Amino acid sequence: MRTLVLIGIGILLAACQPAPQTADNELITRTSPHSVTETMDRLEAAVITKGAKVFARINHTAGAQSIGEVLPAEEVLIFGNPKLGTPLMQIDPRMGLDLPIKILVWDDHGQTKIVFLNPAKLGAWYGIEATNPVLIKMRGVLETLAKEASAAD
Repeated sequence: MRTLVLIGIGILLAACQPAPQTADNELITRTSPHSVTETMDRLEAAVITKGAKVFARINHTAGAQSIGEVLPAEEVLIFGNPKLGTPLMQIDPRMGLDLPIKILVWDDHGQTKIVFLNPAKLGAWYGIEATNPVLIKMRGVLETLAKEASAAD
């Protein structure tokens, strides 16, 4: 009888566990009709136009080629704006680990995709409410940048 009670408790505890988090809960993905390179060029131009600073553009495909490996087109743009990042780092300096922002553009079996971390998730890691106006504005900026980079001509 004791074994059955313990099994029952175990089943109840397992049922109460939250669903495991996946990248789908944290990452926002959009598609682009353009090549990876063209999408990144458009993204970089949009970032600069919005007054943010581009810190780096990393070509993962070139990195793979440098060691004799093959990787479909994949690039990361790292950029930021102190007007958005500074208030978040004032709340928690550890935000500096995840700022500046990154957007990945890659070839997913012939379809160009754009992905970025949901700022609400980023804030949650540091105890900052999703309703924080800076996080909301950051999400809007990222959505706008992705839209501009992927807009059909």
